[in-house]
Amino acid sequence: MARKVFLHVGAPKTGTTYLQDRLFHNRVSLEKHGVFYPVGGQPDFFRPALDLIDRPWGGMRKTVHGEWDTLVRRVRRSESETILISHHLFAGARPDRVEKAMTDLGEGGRTEVHIVYTARDIARVLAAEWQDQVQRERKVTFARYLERMQMAKQSRSAAWFWRTHGLPDVLSRWGRNLPPERVHLVTVPPDGAPSEVLWRRFCEVVGIEESWTPIDSDRHNQSLGRAEATLLRRLNARLESQELPREDYRHMVTEVIAKRTLAHRDGRERVTIPPSALDWADQVAESWIEWAELAKVDISGDLEDLRPRRPAADAAWVDPDTPRTKDVADAAIDALVAVVVEAARTAPPPRTVASRAAGVMRRVKGRRT
Repeated sequence: MARKVFLHVGAPKTGTTYLQDRLFHNRVSLEKHGVFYPVGGQPDFFRPALDLIDRPWGGMRKTVHGEWDTLVRRVRRSESETILISHHLFAGARPDRVEKAMTDLGEGGRTEVHIVYTARDIARVLAAEWQDQVQRERKVTFARYLERMQMAKQSRSAAWFWRTHGLPDVLSRWGRNLPPERVHLVTVPPDGAPSEVLWRRFCEVVGIEESWTPIDSDRHNQSLGRAEATLLRRLNARLESQELPREDYRHMVTEVIAKRTLAHRDGRERVTIPPSALDWADQVAESWIEWAELAKVDISGDLEDLRPRRPAADAAWVDPDTPRTKDVADAAIDALVAVVVEAARTAPPPRTVASRAAGVMRRVKGRRT
Protein backbone atom coordinates (compact mmCIF):
# COMPACT_ATOMS: atom_id res chain seq x y z
CA MET A 1 0.00 0.00 0.00
CA ALA A 2 1.38 3.43 -1.00
CA ARG A 3 2.42 5.76 1.73
CA LYS A 4 0.09 8.75 2.19
CA VAL A 5 0.84 12.41 2.77
CA PHE A 6 -2.04 14.57 3.98
CA LEU A 7 -1.36 18.23 3.32
CA HIS A 8 -3.75 20.47 5.26
CA VAL A 9 -3.66 23.77 3.37
CA GLY A 10 -5.93 26.02 5.47
CA ALA A 11 -7.96 28.11 5.38
CA PRO A 12 -7.05 30.78 7.96
CA LYS A 13 -9.56 31.36 10.76
CA THR A 14 -11.10 27.88 10.44
CA GLY A 15 -9.83 26.30 13.65
CA THR A 16 -6.36 25.66 12.24
CA THR A 17 -4.61 26.93 15.38
CA TYR A 18 -6.50 24.44 17.53
CA LEU A 19 -5.93 21.55 15.12
CA GLN A 20 -2.20 22.22 14.75
CA ASP A 21 -1.62 22.68 18.46
CA ARG A 22 -3.40 19.42 19.29
CA LEU A 23 -1.42 17.58 16.62
CA PHE A 24 1.80 19.00 18.03
CA HIS A 25 1.05 17.95 21.61
CA ASN A 26 0.15 14.41 20.51
CA ARG A 27 2.89 13.95 17.91
CA VAL A 28 4.75 11.28 19.89
CA SER A 29 1.61 9.20 20.38
CA LEU A 30 0.62 9.68 16.75
CA GLU A 31 3.99 8.49 15.49
CA LYS A 32 3.64 5.32 17.53
CA HIS A 33 0.49 4.65 15.51
CA GLY A 34 2.11 5.32 12.16
CA VAL A 35 1.17 9.01 11.76
CA PHE A 36 4.18 11.32 11.48
CA TYR A 37 3.80 15.05 12.16
CA PRO A 38 7.24 16.24 10.98
CA VAL A 39 7.59 19.63 12.67
CA GLY A 40 11.22 19.03 13.61
CA GLY A 41 12.38 21.57 16.19
CA GLN A 42 9.56 24.02 15.47
CA PRO A 43 6.05 24.16 17.00
CA ASP A 44 4.39 24.39 13.58
CA PHE A 45 5.00 24.54 9.82
CA PHE A 46 4.99 28.33 9.47
CA ARG A 47 8.57 28.57 8.18
CA PRO A 48 8.38 25.85 5.49
CA ALA A 49 4.93 27.11 4.45
CA LEU A 50 6.21 30.67 4.05
CA ASP A 51 9.22 29.38 2.13
CA LEU A 52 6.98 27.43 -0.24
CA ILE A 53 4.51 30.24 -1.01
CA ASP A 54 7.44 32.64 -1.52
CA ARG A 55 5.89 35.87 -0.21
CA PRO A 56 7.65 38.82 1.49
CA TRP A 57 5.66 38.51 4.76
CA GLY A 58 7.17 41.43 6.63
CA GLY A 59 10.69 40.89 5.34
CA MET A 60 10.89 37.26 6.50
CA ARG A 61 11.32 35.67 3.06
CA LYS A 62 15.12 35.41 3.24
CA THR A 63 15.08 34.07 6.79
CA VAL A 64 13.04 30.98 5.81
CA HIS A 65 14.92 30.09 2.62
CA GLY A 66 15.45 26.33 2.40
CA GLU A 67 12.89 25.43 5.09
CA TRP A 68 10.52 23.72 2.64
CA ASP A 69 13.28 21.54 1.21
CA THR A 70 14.36 20.63 4.74
CA LEU A 71 10.80 19.53 5.51
CA VAL A 72 10.66 17.44 2.33
CA ARG A 73 13.88 15.64 3.30
CA ARG A 74 12.44 14.96 6.75
CA VAL A 75 9.32 13.49 5.16
CA ARG A 76 11.30 11.28 2.79
CA ARG A 77 13.47 9.91 5.59
CA SER A 78 10.44 8.84 7.60
CA GLU A 79 9.21 5.26 7.47
CA SER A 80 5.72 6.12 8.74
CA GLU A 81 2.76 5.05 6.64
CA THR A 82 1.02 8.41 7.05
CA ILE A 83 2.55 11.89 7.00
CA LEU A 84 0.54 14.91 8.12
CA ILE A 85 1.54 18.52 7.34
CA SER A 86 -0.64 21.49 8.26
CA HIS A 87 -0.54 25.25 7.89
CA HIS A 88 -3.07 27.80 6.65
CA LEU A 89 -0.48 29.73 4.59
CA PHE A 90 -0.39 26.89 2.06
CA ALA A 91 -3.84 27.96 0.84
CA GLY A 92 -2.34 31.05 -0.80
CA ALA A 93 0.26 29.24 -2.90
CA ARG A 94 0.51 30.16 -6.59
CA PRO A 95 0.02 27.35 -9.16
CA ASP A 96 3.77 26.97 -9.73
CA ARG A 97 4.37 26.57 -6.00
CA VAL A 98 1.51 24.09 -5.75
CA GLU A 99 3.16 22.07 -8.51
CA LYS A 100 6.47 22.09 -6.64
CA ALA A 101 4.80 20.90 -3.44
CA MET A 102 2.93 18.08 -5.18
CA THR A 103 6.06 16.99 -7.03
CA ASP A 104 8.24 17.07 -3.93
CA LEU A 105 5.76 15.19 -1.75
CA GLY A 106 4.59 12.77 -4.42
CA GLU A 107 8.09 11.41 -5.10
CA GLY A 108 7.32 10.42 -8.66
CA GLY A 109 4.10 8.63 -7.76
CA ARG A 110 5.57 6.61 -4.90
CA THR A 111 3.59 8.58 -2.32
CA GLU A 112 -0.17 9.22 -2.41
CA VAL A 113 -0.80 12.91 -1.73
CA HIS A 114 -4.11 14.08 -0.25
CA ILE A 115 -5.25 17.68 0.15
CA VAL A 116 -7.30 18.71 3.19
CA TYR A 117 -9.10 22.06 3.42
CA THR A 118 -11.13 23.33 6.36
CA ALA A 119 -13.83 25.86 5.47
CA ARG A 120 -16.06 28.12 7.55
CA ASP A 121 -19.06 30.19 6.54
CA ILE A 122 -18.11 33.49 4.92
CA ALA A 123 -19.91 35.68 7.49
CA ARG A 124 -17.84 34.39 10.41
CA VAL A 125 -14.65 34.35 8.34
CA LEU A 126 -15.03 38.01 7.39
CA ALA A 127 -15.49 39.10 11.01
CA ALA A 128 -12.51 37.02 12.13
CA GLU A 129 -10.21 38.22 9.34
CA TRP A 130 -11.07 41.88 9.99
CA GLN A 131 -10.21 41.46 13.65
CA ASP A 132 -6.92 39.91 12.61
CA GLN A 133 -6.24 42.95 10.41
CA VAL A 134 -6.69 45.42 13.28
CA GLN A 135 -4.27 43.34 15.34
CA ARG A 136 -1.68 43.88 12.60
CA GLU A 137 -1.42 47.68 12.48
CA ARG A 138 -4.48 48.23 10.24
CA LYS A 139 -6.98 51.07 10.75
CA VAL A 140 -9.71 50.01 8.32
CA THR A 141 -13.30 50.06 9.56
CA PHE A 142 -15.39 46.91 9.32
CA ALA A 143 -17.74 48.60 6.85
CA ARG A 144 -14.86 49.52 4.55
CA TYR A 145 -13.26 46.10 4.91
CA LEU A 146 -16.52 44.33 4.06
CA GLU A 147 -17.01 46.57 1.03
CA ARG A 148 -13.55 45.71 -0.27
CA MET A 149 -14.15 42.00 0.14
CA GLN A 150 -17.58 42.15 -1.51
CA MET A 151 -16.31 44.13 -4.45
CA ALA A 152 -13.09 42.08 -4.65
CA LYS A 153 -11.14 45.27 -5.25
CA GLN A 154 -7.56 44.80 -6.28
CA SER A 155 -6.01 45.55 -2.92
CA ARG A 156 -3.45 43.22 -1.40
CA SER A 157 -5.74 42.34 1.49
CA ALA A 158 -8.69 41.49 -0.79
CA ALA A 159 -6.54 39.45 -3.16
CA TRP A 160 -5.05 37.44 -0.29
CA PHE A 161 -8.43 36.96 1.36
CA TRP A 162 -10.02 35.37 -1.70
CA ARG A 163 -6.85 33.46 -2.55
CA THR A 164 -7.07 31.65 0.79
CA HIS A 165 -10.85 31.65 1.40
CA GLY A 166 -12.21 31.22 -2.11
CA LEU A 167 -13.11 27.56 -1.69
CA PRO A 168 -13.46 26.68 -5.41
CA ASP A 169 -10.21 28.46 -6.27
CA VAL A 170 -8.15 26.88 -3.47
CA LEU A 171 -9.36 23.34 -4.11
CA SER A 172 -9.10 23.70 -7.89
CA ARG A 173 -5.54 24.97 -7.53
CA TRP A 174 -4.40 22.31 -5.07
CA GLY A 175 -6.50 19.43 -6.38
CA ARG A 176 -5.97 20.03 -10.09
CA ASN A 177 -4.25 16.71 -10.79
CA LEU A 178 -5.82 14.66 -8.01
CA PRO A 179 -8.86 12.36 -8.13
CA PRO A 180 -11.76 13.86 -6.12
CA GLU A 181 -11.54 11.20 -3.42
CA ARG A 182 -8.10 12.61 -2.49
CA VAL A 183 -9.41 16.15 -2.09
CA HIS A 184 -11.01 16.49 1.35
CA LEU A 185 -13.25 19.32 2.52
CA VAL A 186 -13.78 19.59 6.28
CA THR A 187 -16.57 21.97 7.28
CA VAL A 188 -16.31 23.99 10.50
CA PRO A 189 -19.41 23.45 12.68
CA PRO A 190 -21.62 26.39 13.72
CA ASP A 191 -20.85 28.64 16.67
CA GLY A 192 -21.33 26.93 19.99
CA ALA A 193 -20.25 23.48 18.85
CA PRO A 194 -17.49 21.88 20.97
CA SER A 195 -13.98 21.86 19.50
CA GLU A 196 -14.18 18.08 19.50
CA VAL A 197 -16.65 18.19 16.60
CA LEU A 198 -14.12 19.82 14.26
CA TRP A 199 -11.38 17.58 15.61
CA ARG A 200 -13.35 14.40 14.89
CA ARG A 201 -14.16 15.57 11.38
CA PHE A 202 -10.50 16.26 10.71
CA CYS A 203 -9.34 12.94 12.19
CA GLU A 204 -11.90 11.06 10.12
CA VAL A 205 -10.16 12.27 6.98
CA VAL A 206 -6.62 11.38 8.07
CA GLY A 207 -7.55 8.12 9.78
CA ILE A 208 -6.64 9.12 13.32
CA GLU A 209 -8.40 7.33 16.16
CA GLU A 210 -9.52 9.40 19.14
CA SER A 211 -7.46 7.35 21.61
CA TRP A 212 -4.26 8.35 19.80
CA THR A 213 -4.65 12.02 20.78
CA PRO A 214 -5.48 12.15 24.51
CA ILE A 215 -3.97 15.62 25.03
CA ASP A 216 -6.39 18.41 24.18
CA SER A 217 -5.38 21.93 23.18
CA ASP A 218 -6.31 25.12 24.99
CA ARG A 219 -5.28 27.31 22.06
CA HIS A 220 -8.29 29.05 20.60
CA ASN A 221 -8.22 32.35 18.78
CA GLN A 222 -10.59 34.40 20.91
CA SER A 223 -12.65 37.11 19.23
CA LEU A 224 -12.49 40.82 19.91
CA GLY A 225 -15.64 42.78 20.53
CA ARG A 226 -16.56 45.99 18.73
CA ALA A 227 -15.21 48.25 21.51
CA GLU A 228 -11.92 46.34 21.61
CA ALA A 229 -11.51 46.45 17.82
CA THR A 230 -12.27 50.18 17.75
CA LEU A 231 -9.65 50.79 20.43
CA LEU A 232 -7.03 48.95 18.38
CA ARG A 233 -7.90 50.85 15.21
CA ARG A 234 -7.50 54.17 17.02
CA LEU A 235 -4.27 53.04 18.66
CA ASN A 236 -2.89 51.99 15.27
CA ALA A 237 -3.69 55.44 13.89
CA ARG A 238 -1.82 57.12 16.76
CA LEU A 239 1.15 54.77 16.48
CA GLU A 240 1.53 55.29 12.76
CA SER A 241 3.70 58.39 13.22
CA GLN A 242 5.84 56.79 15.94
CA GLU A 243 7.70 54.39 13.64
CA LEU A 244 7.45 51.59 16.18
CA PRO A 245 9.55 48.58 15.09
CA ARG A 246 7.35 45.74 13.86
CA GLU A 247 8.76 43.32 16.44
CA ASP A 248 7.82 45.72 19.26
CA TYR A 249 4.32 46.15 17.85
CA ARG A 250 3.83 42.39 17.62
CA HIS A 251 4.86 41.91 21.23
CA MET A 252 3.19 44.81 22.96
CA VAL A 253 0.09 45.40 20.83
CA THR A 254 -0.70 42.09 19.14
CA GLU A 255 0.28 39.82 22.00
CA VAL A 256 0.00 41.76 25.27
CA ILE A 257 -2.88 44.11 24.46
CA ALA A 258 -4.95 42.24 21.87
CA LYS A 259 -4.50 38.51 22.44
CA ARG A 260 -3.79 38.38 26.17
CA THR A 261 -6.07 41.19 27.31
CA LEU A 262 -8.76 42.52 24.97
CA ALA A 263 -9.71 39.10 23.58
CA HIS A 264 -10.53 37.89 27.10
CA ARG A 265 -12.61 40.78 28.39
CA ASP A 266 -16.07 39.96 29.69
CA GLY A 267 -19.07 41.32 27.88
CA ARG A 268 -17.47 41.64 24.44
CA GLU A 269 -20.06 42.51 21.80
CA ARG A 270 -19.75 40.13 18.89
CA VAL A 271 -18.82 41.47 15.45
CA THR A 272 -21.25 40.34 12.73
CA ILE A 273 -21.94 41.38 9.16
CA PRO A 274 -24.89 43.76 8.61
CA PRO A 275 -28.29 42.43 7.45
CA SER A 276 -27.73 44.12 4.09
CA ALA A 277 -24.80 41.74 3.40
CA LEU A 278 -26.58 38.50 4.29
CA ASP A 279 -28.00 37.86 0.82
CA TRP A 280 -24.55 38.26 -0.66
CA ALA A 281 -23.10 35.88 1.95
CA ASP A 282 -25.81 33.33 1.09
CA GLN A 283 -24.84 33.56 -2.58
CA VAL A 284 -21.19 32.90 -1.72
CA ALA A 285 -22.20 29.88 0.36
CA GLU A 286 -24.42 28.54 -2.40
CA SER A 287 -21.59 28.80 -4.94
CA TRP A 288 -19.24 26.92 -2.59
CA ILE A 289 -21.74 24.16 -1.90
CA GLU A 290 -22.62 23.77 -5.56
CA TRP A 291 -18.95 23.55 -6.54
CA ALA A 292 -18.21 20.92 -3.86
CA GLU A 293 -21.16 18.79 -4.95
CA LEU A 294 -20.29 18.98 -8.66
CA ALA A 295 -16.59 18.32 -8.02
CA LYS A 296 -17.53 15.28 -5.88
CA VAL A 297 -14.75 15.98 -3.39
CA ASP A 298 -14.76 14.06 -0.12
CA ILE A 299 -16.83 15.84 2.53
CA SER A 300 -16.26 15.50 6.26
CA GLY A 301 -19.01 17.33 8.10
CA ASP A 302 -22.06 19.02 6.62
CA LEU A 303 -22.07 21.36 3.63
CA GLU A 304 -24.96 23.22 5.26
CA ASP A 305 -22.45 24.48 7.83
CA LEU A 306 -21.11 26.75 5.08
CA ARG A 307 -24.34 28.75 5.09
CA PRO A 308 -24.30 31.79 7.41
CA ARG A 309 -26.71 31.55 10.32
CA ARG A 310 -29.26 34.35 10.12
CA PRO A 311 -30.14 36.13 13.38
CA ALA A 312 -33.60 36.01 14.87
CA ALA A 313 -36.10 38.37 13.26
CA ASP A 314 -36.29 40.51 16.39
CA ALA A 315 -32.52 40.67 16.94
CA ALA A 316 -31.05 44.15 16.50
CA TRP A 317 -27.76 44.40 14.64
CA VAL A 318 -25.05 46.48 16.29
CA ASP A 319 -22.55 48.33 14.10
CA PRO A 320 -18.98 47.17 14.90
CA ASP A 321 -17.64 50.61 13.99
CA THR A 322 -19.75 52.62 16.48
CA PRO A 323 -19.37 51.23 19.99
CA ARG A 324 -20.26 53.25 23.06
CA THR A 325 -17.56 55.71 24.15
CA LYS A 326 -17.61 54.33 27.70
CA ASP A 327 -16.96 50.79 26.43
CA VAL A 328 -13.95 51.93 24.43
CA ALA A 329 -12.63 53.84 27.45
CA ASP A 330 -13.00 50.77 29.68
CA ALA A 331 -11.15 48.67 27.13
CA ALA A 332 -8.41 51.31 26.98
CA ILE A 333 -7.93 51.18 30.75
CA ASP A 334 -7.61 47.38 30.64
CA ALA A 335 -5.06 47.71 27.84
CA LEU A 336 -3.10 50.32 29.80
CA VAL A 337 -3.02 48.10 32.88
CA ALA A 338 -1.68 45.24 30.75
CA VAL A 339 1.06 47.47 29.32
CA VAL A 340 2.10 48.73 32.76
CA VAL A 341 2.27 45.20 34.18
CA GLU A 342 4.24 43.95 31.18
CA ALA A 343 6.67 46.85 31.44
CA ALA A 344 7.18 46.19 35.15
CA ARG A 345 7.92 42.53 34.50
CA THR A 346 10.42 43.28 31.76
CA ALA A 347 14.01 43.77 32.89
CA PRO A 348 15.42 47.19 31.94
CA PRO A 349 17.78 47.09 28.95
CA PRO A 350 21.50 46.86 29.79
CA ARG A 351 23.20 50.23 30.01
CA THR A 352 25.65 51.04 27.24
CA VAL A 353 29.33 51.77 27.89
CA ALA A 354 28.70 55.42 27.07
CA SER A 355 25.85 55.74 29.57
CA ARG A 356 27.89 54.02 32.29
CA ALA A 357 30.81 56.34 31.60
CA ALA A 358 28.53 59.35 31.78
CA GLY A 359 27.23 58.14 35.14
CA VAL A 360 30.77 57.80 36.50
CA MET A 361 31.63 61.34 35.36
CA ARG A 362 28.54 62.74 37.09
CA ARG A 363 29.52 61.04 40.34
CA VAL A 364 33.12 62.30 40.07
CA LYS A 365 31.93 65.83 39.46
CA GLY A 366 29.61 65.53 42.40
CA ARG A 367 32.50 64.64 44.72
CA ARG A 368 34.54 67.64 43.52
CA THR A 369 31.85 70.17 44.30
